[in-house]
Amino acid sequence: MKLLLSSLLLFLFIYPGCKAPEKETAAGPDRKALADTLETLLKQNLLHPWYPAAVDSVHGGYLSTFDSAFHPVGEQNKMIVSQGRHLWNNSRAALHFPNDRPYKAYARHGFEFLRDKMWDPQYGGFFTLVDRMGNPQGEGSKTAYGNSFAIYGLSAYFLASADSGALDLAKKAFLWLESHAHDSVHLGYFQHLSRQGERQPRLPTTPSTSDLGYKDQNSSIHLLEAFTELYQAWPDPLVKTRLDEMLFLIRDKIVNEKGNLVLFFQPDWTPVSFADSSRESILRHHNLDHLSFGHDIETAYLLMEASHISGWENDSVTWARAKQMTDQCLRYGWDDTVGGFYDEGYNFKDTPGTTIIRDTKTWWAQAEALNTLLIMADLYPDDPLQYFDKFLKQWSYIDRYLIDRQNGDWFDSGLDKNPAAAGRNKGHIWKALYHQYRSLENCVVRLRGDQ
Repeated sequence: MKLLLSSLLLFLFIYPGCKAPEKETAAGPDRKALADTLETLLKQNLLHPWYPAAVDSVHGGYLSTFDSAFHPVGEQNKMIVSQGRHLWNNSRAALHFPNDRPYKAYARHGFEFLRDKMWDPQYGGFFTLVDRMGNPQGEGSKTAYGNSFAIYGLSAYFLASADSGALDLAKKAFLWLESHAHDSVHLGYFQHLSRQGERQPRLPTTPSTSDLGYKDQNSSIHLLEAFTELYQAWPDPLVKTRLDEMLFLIRDKIVNEKGNLVLFFQPDWTPVSFADSSRESILRHHNLDHLSFGHDIETAYLLMEASHISGWENDSVTWARAKQMTDQCLRYGWDDTVGGFYDEGYNFKDTPGTTIIRDTKTWWAQAEALNTLLIMADLYPDDPLQYFDKFLKQWSYIDRYLIDRQNGDWFDSGLDKNPAAAGRNKGHIWKALYHQYRSLENCVVRLRGDQ
């Protein structure tokens, strides 16, 4: 009975639209006052600096590159990942702030660029990179990761607008991935694809530091995220099958027994590891093999969200895995002095415990952690790890070291460890505001008790 009640509470807490019993929420400072603070920040510090400044009224789509003072700079190449994220941001804002700015029109603008310029009319699939005008760059290569964000943004736009053209394009992208990237033997998806949709294999000449030909956690978790969004817009049986496939694959295979995501795999899901190599070799290959606390704590949320949307009620296995992932981040990647999560760690075989190999604190990981910590605080108010206290410290860290209150948005890395971040570009093709937007909106809804 206790397990049934606990599992039910998970789904009441995890997804906006379900209101949890008041007695189960974490006590502490005035939650509604904090929600107001975060919502003001969401609107004035994130949305208003970006939109309409990022709306490219000349060539379509969104500008991505802005300097530290939020002035557009550079060639403004457009990547499908950031274009899809901008589309998602505006679609969500259209629902959350219907009377603020014309976010639905901004979203329509982004959808049209994806439809007219980034979708490959000859071979299908979305180009990874185009120039500002929409001309494909390089050989027109494609990735599962990039197409996942197109699906994510298009699905959100359909949910905000009921524009059937957006849903049709999301369906085409999903079915293109099904035909070209899905592995029917070992499951999951191949990441690197040619313009024609052919899998790009790893060759004997491929550098050892390259991820070419590997499967990976990052494209997997964002395919899960995209299918979660798509299933709400299009509850098709095949989407449900792939959503569940990615949920179980990530939860039971990509996450290891310690609660860490393994970063890269052979096509048959054999982990890529350098643990038995020299320390020099491990550090040289750290992009392929390390502990990524940001991805771990983000995936804890994505797994619970996917489980709920897919209808896996009483899914205590997923819930326990999400808690394990959060807990190991707090035990090994958390800076208990000022807050924040370090970027990278490693478990060296000749050194006890976890060694932090990169103590910087990237912006997106801090945003994702804020959301997950609040969920855990409400699920486990009496846990010894004191999630709500950690949530408040995490918010204090973000407020002090990441938010640029003069020019808008967040620095790309916490100033406590990386003061040079204050002078770097505020936006680029890998940095927009999707992580910050999602985290703050989710926290606002949860703190107000509107779930």
